[in-house]
Amino acid sequence: MKPTDDTTTRVAEGESATEATTARPAGKPPAAKGLGVLGWLRWFWRTLTAMRTALILLFLFALGSVPGSLFPQTGVSPAAVARYFEEDPVLAEWLDRFWLFDVFQAPWFAAIYLLLFVSLVGCILPRTRVYLRELRREPPAAPRNLSRLPHSGSFETDAETDSKTEAATTVEEVAATLRRRRFRVVTGPGWVAGEKGYLREAGNLLFHTSLVGLLIAVGVGALYGYRGNVIIIEGNGFANTVAAYDRYIPGSQVSAESLEPFSFRLDDFKVDYQISGDRPGQVLDYTGRLKVNDSPTAPERDYTLKVNHPLEVNGTQTYLIDHGYAPTFTVTDGKGDVAFEGPVVCLPQNNRNFASECTIKVPDAKPEQLGLAIRFLPTAVQLQDGSWDSTFPSAINPIVQVTAFAGDLGLRTGVPQSVYLFDQERLKKMKRLVMMSDPVELGKSLDLPGGYGKVTFTGVKEWAALQIAYDPGRLPALLSSVGAVLGIVLSLLIRRRRVWVRVTEREDGGKLVQAGGLTRTESADGGFADEFADIVAALKGRSDDAR
Repeated sequence: MKPTDDTTTRVAEGESATEATTARPAGKPPAAKGLGVLGWLRWFWRTLTAMRTALILLFLFALGSVPGSLFPQTGVSPAAVARYFEEDPVLAEWLDRFWLFDVFQAPWFAAIYLLLFVSLVGCILPRTRVYLRELRREPPAAPRNLSRLPHSGSFETDAETDSKTEAATTVEEVAATLRRRRFRVVTGPGWVAGEKGYLREAGNLLFHTSLVGLLIAVGVGALYGYRGNVIIIEGNGFANTVAAYDRYIPGSQVSAESLEPFSFRLDDFKVDYQISGDRPGQVLDYTGRLKVNDSPTAPERDYTLKVNHPLEVNGTQTYLIDHGYAPTFTVTDGKGDVAFEGPVVCLPQNNRNFASECTIKVPDAKPEQLGLAIRFLPTAVQLQDGSWDSTFPSAINPIVQVTAFAGDLGLRTGVPQSVYLFDQERLKKMKRLVMMSDPVELGKSLDLPGGYGKVTFTGVKEWAALQIAYDPGRLPALLSSVGAVLGIVLSLLIRRRRVWVRVTEREDGGKLVQAGGLTRTESADGGFADEFADIVAALKGRSDDAR
C-alpha cells in the first residue's frame, strides 16, 4: 500500500514506515485540536486590544451616556424621578431595573468603562513601542527612479552658471534646504532623503492616552469624591454633614470626616419670568441669596447662587439644579390642637405653569391620622368647564385644592415611604373625607367634615434643589479633554510625508537635480502637491533667471 503524504513526511523525519502507518490508519484526517485555555485567553486579549474593538467600546460608552440626558437622574433631580414613578409607575419600574435613572452607577456602564480602559491601554502600549522604533529609524535611501513617485520634479544647471545661481546643486545644499523646512534628513552618495510629519502618530497616541487619562480621572472622582442632593426651603439652612443630605453618594474612599465643614442659609430664592412677548412665562434668571460660613469659625459672607455659578468652598461645589414652591399650612386636628405647621415641598407637574402637587402626612392628629393630597396653583384661573388650572408660573394668585383622608398612614410599620407620594394601596384602606375641595385662597381655611379639624393655607415659599459635589478628578478630566482635542487636531492636520533628491553630474559639467515625494498616510495628497512644488522651487532658487 502506498503511504500517504503524512506518512511519508513522518518517515522522512526518522520514523519507520511501519510505525507511521500503524500509528494512524491511512487516509484518516488528523484529530482536531482545540485552542485550549491559553489560546482562548490570547484570542480574547487580541480581540479586546484591537483598534476596532476600542472604537466599538468608545461608541458604546457614548451611547450608554445618552439615557443620562433623556431620563431624569436620581443623583441630579430626585423629584423628577419621583414624578416619573407617579405618572407612569409600570414604565418607571422597568427603567429603574435597567438603571436608566442612575446610568453612571449602572453595572453595565461600569463594564463598558473597564473594558474600554483595558482596550485603550492594550492599544497604546504596542503602538508606543512601534512609534519609538519609528522615531529612531532613519528615512530610507532614495529610490532609483524618482519620476515614478506620486510627486516628482527635476531641473538642470550649466557648469558656467552653476556657481552664480542660488540653486541647491550639492548634497549638502539640498540637505540644508530640507532641514530649514524641518525635515529629518539622511544623505548618501549623490542623494538626500527627508521625512517629516512624525507628530501625526504622536497626536494619535496623545488622543488615546488622553482618553485613558479621562477614564482615570472619572475613576479617581468616583473613589475619592462624593455628591449629594438636598432641597432647601427659603429661610432654612444646610450644614455639610451626611445626615443633612436627602440623598448622599460617597466614593468608596470617602468617610464622614472627609466632608468640608461649611454651612449656609438660603435667605431668599427668586425666579424672574418673561411677562409679555412671544414666550410669556419663560424663565429669565434664577437667584438664590445665601449666607455662607466656610468653616464653623469663619465669618459669615454673602453669596449669590445662580445657574452655572456654583458656590465653591475648598473644592466642594454647590450647584442649583431645580426649584419649586413650598406652600405653608397649619393643620388643626379634631381636638383643636395644631398637629402640623410649616412649609411643604410641592413637585411641579409641568414647567409651563408650575401646577404642583404635594402631600402632608399628619400622624399625630386626633382622633385619626390625616393624609392630605395638595394641588397647588401659583396663578389660578377657573376654566370654562368649571375646573381650575394655573396660567403662569409665578405666584400671582395662589390657591390650593385639598383631598383629605383619615386612617392609618402606615408610618409605624417600619416600611420606608416617600415623603412626596402616598402609598396608593394604603389610601384605599383609609376613608376619604374630602374629594378635591374647592379652591382655598391664601389665608383661608378648609374645615374637614366629621370633626377631624381644619387646614389653613398660610403662605407661599420657594424651594431650591441643590447638588453638593466634591470631585478631585475634575481638573485632570479637563486637562485630559484638552489633550484629547489637541491630539485629534494633530492627527487630522499633520501628514506623514517623504522627499528624496538625487544630484547627478552631467558630462558637460552641469548638474541634474531630481526630486520625488509621497505621503504615507492618505490616498490623497492632502495639499502635499503644493508643498512639494515649493520644495522644488526652493531647490531651484533663481536658476531659471540665471540661465
